[in-house]
Amino acid sequence: MNLETLPLQVRDWIVGRFPDALQWLVHHLLSITAILTVFGLFFAFTTIAERKLLARLQNRLGPNRSGLPWFRSLKLWGLTQPFADAIKAITKEDVVPAAADKVLHFLAPVVIVAFSLLGFAVLPFGRHLIPVELDAAILYFFAAGTATELAIFMAGWGSRNKYSLLAAMRALAQLISYELPLILSVVPVVMIVGTLSTQEMVLAQGGWTWGVLPHWHVFTPWGFAGFLIFLVAALAESNRSPFDLPEAESEIIAGHLTEYSGFKYALFFMAEYFGLTALSGLGVTLFLGGWQAPCAFLEFIPSWLWFMGKLASMIVFFIWIRGTLLRLRIDQLTRLSWKFLVPLALLNLGNAAFWALTPGWTGPLALARWAVSAAIIIVPFFLLGRRLSAGYAPRTYRYAA
Repeated sequence: MNLETLPLQVRDWIVGRFPDALQWLVHHLLSITAILTVFGLFFAFTTIAERKLLARLQNRLGPNRSGLPWFRSLKLWGLTQPFADAIKAITKEDVVPAAADKVLHFLAPVVIVAFSLLGFAVLPFGRHLIPVELDAAILYFFAAGTATELAIFMAGWGSRNKYSLLAAMRALAQLISYELPLILSVVPVVMIVGTLSTQEMVLAQGGWTWGVLPHWHVFTPWGFAGFLIFLVAALAESNRSPFDLPEAESEIIAGHLTEYSGFKYALFFMAEYFGLTALSGLGVTLFLGGWQAPCAFLEFIPSWLWFMGKLASMIVFFIWIRGTLLRLRIDQLTRLSWKFLVPLALLNLGNAAFWALTPGWTGPLALARWAVSAAIIIVPFFLLGRRLSAGYAPRTYRYAA
């Protein structure tokens, strides 16, 4: 219990040292500082973990030389590489095109980082750890996340570069295309739980069958389908491979980042990782039980450790996807969204409605309930998949003699 409430005890001890009139301000400043510190370090070590995992997938070593400057023999397996990269980014020259809109060029990376951090405010990191508990937390999360599109357009427009502007428009097309399936994948959870509060959604997934099978939404037909749709849409929304078209340098230079350098350039990648982490946290909250333990006998482990463990697992999964799949073309990307994910997400809404209307089916009817719910998704999945690839012949490769 001490470990469970330790962050709260530390916060209350610090807040109690200030006058009553300032305690509310100190309380919120501590929450902001904790989010920036924890997820700032999480971002730093995610970058080194990604570089090392991708290196292993490609039979390389990855960064392994950065260490402490006063102990040249102590390399620390390259774990200090993110801090070396940060120093390098800060000290690099900030080049701004003469014709660029100086205000928009400066504000774009600041705005995208600020809005990518807002989503953490409503994520329940533990049984008692939620920065801001809102009744409409899901609406707030998506409202804050969609504001990043404005920053991307600001970067393309403010650069006064036709390639940057074209890439920004393409990035907006991608984000708008995948926002719809992303939101539609969340709606079934809202329908089943009957609330927009993230904390209530975690509490609704509490309990186990026989003490070992958790009541997580991912273990239902509609929840599993919604989780898969959520994963694909989250990859596209965070510009991760195989949907990393906005910065596809082989196609359109470096996208909307073409005219950025130094620390401004690093801020865009920081925002990308913050957005990916926030979406992963939302996926954990909605489908993987949030801070709930997977088994009843493991409840002695603090809930915030379970949340961070699930979050880290989601990040590793996204890294594995990056090292495995090839990049899609823009027409393949948009067709996948509008012709496949959106219809499946809409069908999953009906699936969730069927599940919500049949809670009393027991015995043989319970098996029929599972079979019907699974068929509502599996049959359209194959039909839509065949239609998606219809008219496209298998790719052939020809090599010069």
